[in-house]
Amino acid sequence: MEPLGYKSLAMLPGRTCTPGSTGMSEAPGAGTGKLRISSKLGSEHPLAPGAPIARFYTALVTGDLRSLQVLTDRYHQDVNLVFEISRNQLEWQVKSQASYGLSGLWALEERLELSTPLCLAARHGHPDCLRHLLRRGADPNLAPGGQTPLHLACQGGHSDCVELLLEYRAQPDARGERGAAPLHLCTSQDSLRCAKLLLMHGAAVELPSEAGGDTALHVAARHRLCHHARLYLRRRARVDARNARQETALGVLCGQAPAAGDHSLQLFQLLLEHGADVEARDESWRRPLHRACGAANAELVRLLLWRGADANAIDYDGVSPLGWALQGAACHPELRPHLSVQLLLNHGSQKIWPPAFVKVLKSCAAVPEVIEVLFNSYSQIPVSQEWAEAVPEEVFQQHRPFYESLLGLAGTARSLQHLCRATIRARCGDKCHSRIPLLPLPAALRDFLLLEPRGVVL
Repeated sequence: MEPLGYKSLAMLPGRTCTPGSTGMSEAPGAGTGKLRISSKLGSEHPLAPGAPIARFYTALVTGDLRSLQVLTDRYHQDVNLVFEISRNQLEWQVKSQASYGLSGLWALEERLELSTPLCLAARHGHPDCLRHLLRRGADPNLAPGGQTPLHLACQGGHSDCVELLLEYRAQPDARGERGAAPLHLCTSQDSLRCAKLLLMHGAAVELPSEAGGDTALHVAARHRLCHHARLYLRRRARVDARNARQETALGVLCGQAPAAGDHSLQLFQLLLEHGADVEARDESWRRPLHRACGAANAELVRLLLWRGADANAIDYDGVSPLGWALQGAACHPELRPHLSVQLLLNHGSQKIWPPAFVKVLKSCAAVPEVIEVLFNSYSQIPVSQEWAEAVPEEVFQQHRPFYESLLGLAGTARSLQHLCRATIRARCGDKCHSRIPLLPLPAALRDFLLLEPRGVVL
């Protein structure tokens, strides 16, 4: 059914849509629907493909300035018209709860989006088209689809478009979808100049989003944008401002999994230079150390511990940083989660209650380095038949040398070498990380004392 006041105008050939992702299995093929555009017009008759309105839309998306000039000057095309963009998408429709999960089917659903010529030009980053529309009276704050052209330009990192829109009095703190301001959409490295322009034109650096209460600094931390964060801090953003979940920017940063080439370490140092609290608790009493351990971000764990973070702090559920590291180990095996476990134990973290070790074995069996580091932190811990049953057969075969050495200790005492290690570590207490490296020992022996995994248990 057509929305009231809208007329179907064109089917643009060749513009098929991509099925949306819903977290279920992939759709069984691409969406078959075509993109349809509509506009508020007085005519009661739909226009054929190639009519001015269809050409107008195409010119905006492709940045065809010459065609845009012809359409606005010769055909007097309204620069403030509203497009209704309809895309057919395959969506997963849940029908029932089957024994193996959710049962359902893929169904073709129509998704409607409202836009304007200015929004389309800003989204696709065409400043010349944008300038042409603005000079002909396009409203820079018109947002029928929930986002202004300024939001869309910031989202794409199109700083030339942002500059033009602000010159034509676009509102720098306009609220868009979910209550986000344009500054909250500066989420890429390319958007740094966009953020600078917004602040120069009066955007509020402390403005929280309506949905989650994030400030621009929270957004920069979530996307690991060190230069953005430095800009906001220079503009007097509060380093320990809280969002709706009582998270600080440091807490948000520490909850991100490490990635190659990111700027997490530089951003961490920047936040601490401006006084960030390493023990700031969120609404669940989780501190940055809890979050870094859960994300298997060993470098941030190292820096937090070096800055005095409490290795034995507990959250509202009574879980310590070590507990978070063990919970996250199975989710992030590729991030070498044993490094976080090793760091915590070398900084005096309390060990797991021995009878609960079998639970750790069940959850972390696929990451034997974690099991080895934790097991070697005890002077003695009984190995039982229950341990063998906790290791899945495929995991046992994949890491056979390690598990044979571990399970082979059932009913036996640990080696003298290990007992010496345990004695030295007990003497060093929570200073193992700083005292053991000072001992006049070969590097291999120092690593042994610091619980460096070897792939077998002695």
